[in-house]
Amino acid sequence: MGELRLMKGNEALAEAAIRAGMDAYFGYPITPQSEVLEYLTREAYKRTQCTILQAESEIASINMIYGASGAGARVMTSSSSPGISLMQEGISYIAGAELPCLLVNINRGGPGLGTIQPSQGDYFQSVKGGGHGDYRLIVLAPATVQEMADFVQDGWELAEKYRNPVMILSDGALGQMMEKVELREQIDRSKHVIPEWATTGKKKDRERNFITSLFIQPEEMEQVNLQLQAKYKTIVENEIRVQEVQTDDADFVIVAYGLSARIGRKVMELLRADGIKVGLIRPITLWPYPYETVSRAAERVKGFLSLELNAGQMVEDVRLAVNGRCPVEHYGRMGGIIPSPDEVADVIREMYSKIQ
Repeated sequence: MGELRLMKGNEALAEAAIRAGMDAYFGYPITPQSEVLEYLTREAYKRTQCTILQAESEIASINMIYGASGAGARVMTSSSSPGISLMQEGISYIAGAELPCLLVNINRGGPGLGTIQPSQGDYFQSVKGGGHGDYRLIVLAPATVQEMADFVQDGWELAEKYRNPVMILSDGALGQMMEKVELREQIDRSKHVIPEWATTGKKKDRERNFITSLFIQPEEMEQVNLQLQAKYKTIVENEIRVQEVQTDDADFVIVAYGLSARIGRKVMELLRADGIKVGLIRPITLWPYPYETVSRAAERVKGFLSLELNAGQMVEDVRLAVNGRCPVEHYGRMGGIIPSPDEVADVIREMYSKIQ
């Protein structure tokens, strides 16, 4: 059993990064994720001697991530919605250059500068590619402070396995709430072997390493894209993560991720107490998305509710999976407002009455 602590989500994530052997963090403060940088500044160097740098901007920080990852370092940045938007060009470069890194978005309300309150309005940006070109991020969606910590090491392992950026997509509520968390043991990175592809200087017994996302010749650019798509296909085949709760006998299913999934669990309990059999599907990987899980449920249930803190984004993927076999509705609040289980339960009662 690891060390138990009562921690804020942002701080649990930062502590997990230290223990996971982070070599460098480059970031810029923005509410509601500033505690990540603050915690690392206070704790990381004195314990592991990793590099912690507050860059002059989010644009600078993502390009520092590119450089450090290219040299073989285990690197991370974190920000919140407007800051992540500024990083999109750099994220596309990193994906195109096939570099592993960990990106953290503690989602806040928008669009624009919006509010510092929690939101899930960055779903499209995260899973559909917020930058240019045909690329994908592996996107992990924690629903607890424990998962905020656990997904750090998991994320780096996936990033390094596939040489691809991984994003932890959380929100302001999970970043600020405090829960009990079990922390993993400290990883010893002193014997870390730098990957062969890294730009560490020319050695006489190998060819030069070049890391770039620039391929002028269209035939070469197409081959790079085909290679990326083959990799993404492998990720889809092997890395989908999803949780199903009482879906076997369900007449109605809530699909929700992150904070919304916590609300969905309570809604499910309220409605089952009233005799309405409701289940929950929680996508843990938002990309690759668990289409098959939703599709299988669509063969036997009467309807779906996509519960999100936005105007309706993930609901498009739910509808793709359901493919018209039963009704799919969306319910969401925006501007940082978190719906109560009772109001969501009333929405499902109304929907349920119409499809009996």
